[in-house]
Amino acid sequence: MKKGKLLAISALVLGLTACERVPPGYRGVMVSMMGNGKGVNEQSVGVGWQYTGFYSQLFLFPTFLQNHSWIDEEAISMQTSEGLSITTAAGITYQIKEENVVKVFTKYRRGITEITSIFLHNMVRDAMNEVASTMTVDQIYGAKKEYFIEQVSKKVIRDASKNGIDVDKIYLIGSFILPPSVKDAIDEKIQASQNAVKVENEIQTSKAEAQKRIVDAEARAKQILINAESQAKANKILAESLTPEFVQYQAILKWNGKLPTTNASNAVPFLNIGSKP
Repeated sequence: MKKGKLLAISALVLGLTACERVPPGYRGVMVSMMGNGKGVNEQSVGVGWQYTGFYSQLFLFPTFLQNHSWIDEEAISMQTSEGLSITTAAGITYQIKEENVVKVFTKYRRGITEITSIFLHNMVRDAMNEVASTMTVDQIYGAKKEYFIEQVSKKVIRDASKNGIDVDKIYLIGSFILPPSVKDAIDEKIQASQNAVKVENEIQTSKAEAQKRIVDAEARAKQILINAESQAKANKILAESLTPEFVQYQAILKWNGKLPTTNASNAVPFLNIGSKP
């Protein structure tokens, strides 16, 4: 009995050591390492404990969105159309769908870490070199940086999809690393361009202010002319209306009723009452 229990326990231990667990968010690919069946099984395995036996190996592939950066010694170098070598740190966001894990392993025969650090890294490097070879360092470093990374992303997305990898985007981390002399020349050029833009803006502002002053002066002149014309018309109308009778009438309206203290003619001021016909 003791011997039987010992064998049972030994079998259980061996059985457990021949199992591996597929965690949530992953799919496994079982690979036979010996015999005529050596290679990839037709079906991937799902979440849970999987029996690998003693001659199989389980490769795990995450099926959720992955993000990886290549920095420092993994930074990517490329050559521009002038033959200048520049370097940049870069990153990738990608995903492998459950139905594609076998296809990806069959293509690369590696786990996800090696696929990312070797094959995807090389794919991005090749795309960057292809696009950079058609552009100058001024364009990549300056105004067309966004265009550069957009073209790189399109190429990597297209090439990776053929092998079952869905790339979301490629992105740059920080600035390009340029030869010091090239960087200084570009910085000086950018500064000169910015200064020129600043001067042009100041000129345009001065022109706008001068034009505004001209418009304001013209408006004031027109207003003065309009006022003068209006006053002239009013004076003309007033002059035409000043008949003797109207003047006398206005004087009567303004008279306070008091007679002057000296009046040699004994006539009442402002009154000119004619005799009846």
